[in-house]
Amino acid sequence: MNLVFLLLLVAALVAGALKGDVRAVGQGALDGAQGAVTLSLGLWGVLSLWLGLLKIAEKAGLVDKLARAARPLFRPLFSEVPDGHPAIPAMLLNLAANALGLGNAATPFGLKAMVELEKLNPTPGRATNSQVLFLAINTASIQLVPTTVIALRAAAHSNDPGAIWLPTLLATSCALVVAIVLAKSLERVWK
Repeated sequence: MNLVFLLLLVAALVAGALKGDVRAVGQGALDGAQGAVTLSLGLWGVLSLWLGLLKIAEKAGLVDKLARAARPLFRPLFSEVPDGHPAIPAMLLNLAANALGLGNAATPFGLKAMVELEKLNPTPGRATNSQVLFLAINTASIQLVPTTVIALRAAAHSNDPGAIWLPTLLATSCALVVAIVLAKSLERVWK
């Protein structure tokens, strides 16, 4: 990724030099950096709120209760994962963070879930069906509340930041169904 950014910077400097206005390239870089910081600060509040609520839910035992309640759904999907395994709460926290539109907050939970699923792996280094399915579900990332996108639209002074709620819900629901169907179908092919 560093190479990509370096190439973009060099290309911008070359284009600016050919146009005779290298100063505009420097000003554009500074303006972009300032905008990135402003945007990041705006997102910190939203992420802090939801991460805090998820942590409180975890400490209060709500995650374990949710894991027990979700077991009838998880059992057929993740039959390789035994009851009470630590992967289940990690997967649920990941899915909850994604459902709330907090992809950045979901990442640590997703990594923990994969580490826990790897502990069940009979052939380490080769993904199990549960790991593949979890990755597919995580990638589809159903968005019940696209918090980050709504926050970005609000920061950009959108007239109706929440207008993307229904299209986002429909698109991510379709993606989730396709991800599960494909992962389960391919699971049978590559046994």
